[in-house]
Amino acid sequence: MNHSFKVHILGSSAAIPTSTRLTSSQLINYHNKFMLIDCAEGTQMQLRRFHLPMLKINHIFISHLHGDHYLGLPGLIFSMHLLGRKKKLHVYSPPGVKEIIELQYSISKLEPGFDIQYHIITKGKQLLYSDNHISIETIEMHHRLPTYGFLIKEKPAERNIIKEAIDQYHIPIELLPGIKKGKDFLTLDGEIIPNENITLSPAPPRVYACCSDTGYIDNYINEITNADLLYHEATFLHDKADIAKEKTHCTALQAATIASKANVKKLMLGHYSARYDELSLFVEEAQKVFKNTILAEEGLIIDIEQEKIQKEI
Repeated sequence: MNHSFKVHILGSSAAIPTSTRLTSSQLINYHNKFMLIDCAEGTQMQLRRFHLPMLKINHIFISHLHGDHYLGLPGLIFSMHLLGRKKKLHVYSPPGVKEIIELQYSISKLEPGFDIQYHIITKGKQLLYSDNHISIETIEMHHRLPTYGFLIKEKPAERNIIKEAIDQYHIPIELLPGIKKGKDFLTLDGEIIPNENITLSPAPPRVYACCSDTGYIDNYINEITNADLLYHEATFLHDKADIAKEKTHCTALQAATIASKANVKKLMLGHYSARYDELSLFVEEAQKVFKNTILAEEGLIIDIEQEKIQKEI
């Protein structure tokens, strides 16, 4: 089955919003399962603007506790409350976000009408979420306070049965689940039909690597290697490399270098400093090192498509 896997860009600016760009937030839609990565100011307004389902968001992943990555969370939770949400909300974050939310709500004497479960992200690689189709792990970044990226990995699918083979070998329906898992088929005459003769390999599992604020290091190259899509911060152009290093951020050129080293299929730049108006300079700089580079801009939808399965008989 071909499950949709889309990334919606809600905010792409670093530190402060501009007249055309909001600060960091992305909505991930995997087969109608909606998850937020970061929740800056204006996130709920962007969800409304782009007609995205606010109340279907059950998991929110906060990369770190700089305001341009989480200040929209209290407002989003408040709106969910006013809209009558009852389903539990899961929030994943480095330590501190629970205290921030609960302090605000205790002062305003608000108790959300739904449970919020806080999951604390700590140093080292963590598996934060897993279901039948995807898993989400942390990627440790290098920033001024504990910061994490997120690796969203599709789980391997079952093999695809060749329809003609069912009739050709008279395969009973009850044996199909086992064959999808890789079992050979034994005919009534005792002939073993190898699984690869009656099935097709599934499309390779898709991977989205979302790298939040970080200075230029290559500690996480192995974790993001061969990702279908890499989002990487590029706060500055490379003529500001000294400032980027001081503030533990990356330049467009450095983000492209990481993409090249990791052999990813596509690079998406984001988290641009508000000092820049002309974003085309970022993609031009990055493409000198990594050609398949695009810009994260508000309203952009990236569809991480499955490779086509070729019939092998």
